[in-house]
Amino acid sequence: MNRREHYLQVLGIDLWRRRGSPAVPAARTDAAQPGATPAEATPWEPLRAQVSSCSLCGLCATRTQTVFGVGDRHAQVMVIGEAPGADEDRQGEPFVGRAGQLLNSMLRAFGRPRETVYIANVLKCRPPGNRDPSPAEVASCLPYLHRQIALVAPRLILVVGRIAAQTLLGSDEPIGRLRGRLHHLGAAGTPLVVTYHPAYLLRSPLEKRRAWADLKLARAELARLGAGAGAGAAAAAAPRGDAPA
Repeated sequence: MNRREHYLQVLGIDLWRRRGSPAVPAARTDAAQPGATPAEATPWEPLRAQVSSCSLCGLCATRTQTVFGVGDRHAQVMVIGEAPGADEDRQGEPFVGRAGQLLNSMLRAFGRPRETVYIANVLKCRPPGNRDPSPAEVASCLPYLHRQIALVAPRLILVVGRIAAQTLLGSDEPIGRLRGRLHHLGAAGTPLVVTYHPAYLLRSPLEKRRAWADLKLARAELARLGAGAGAGAAAAAAPRGDAPA
């Protein structure tokens, strides 16, 4: 049983296979691929539809649309944030606007450009006024994220921001204590690195060097796991001592 199958089994998600063939690979990006068979879109498309129609908490009444996630469904790195903001609520994609541009710069410096990772949030709907999510909202939405993690089965998870980190790690420690060290998530023990949210870094640019140290920690763990084959050239070309602008 491979890593992805283990995740799906733990979460009780059926693994669809073609008759007489090995496991069917998921589509490479968040959108279904042109010409894809129904089996290739499963179970991503039912999950997307479930999120899109979700009314488990009151955020369904104030959202413009849900923000499901985007990127490579076979990514070795998954990036997880807290919740959509106003730009994300309008566009239906996580991490757009100024914070998204900074995240893109961070990922390029990390050697994992945006299109090579999978990006999602704990919450799929924007809390009004960008307030902190309530515990009930998190509890309603978190199973969707866990299913996304199971489907992607990343080699490493990069968590940005205090609330996302505390939620996934089940901790109330401040982000300053959670970042700077390696964590492990779930029964599979997936390596997890915490860093500051790009929106915070825009307000506190002096913290970018600490964020860069977190990215180097994540890159070193990927190298230890031998997961850098596809991005070795980009990682080698990335700046070694300076935080991304």
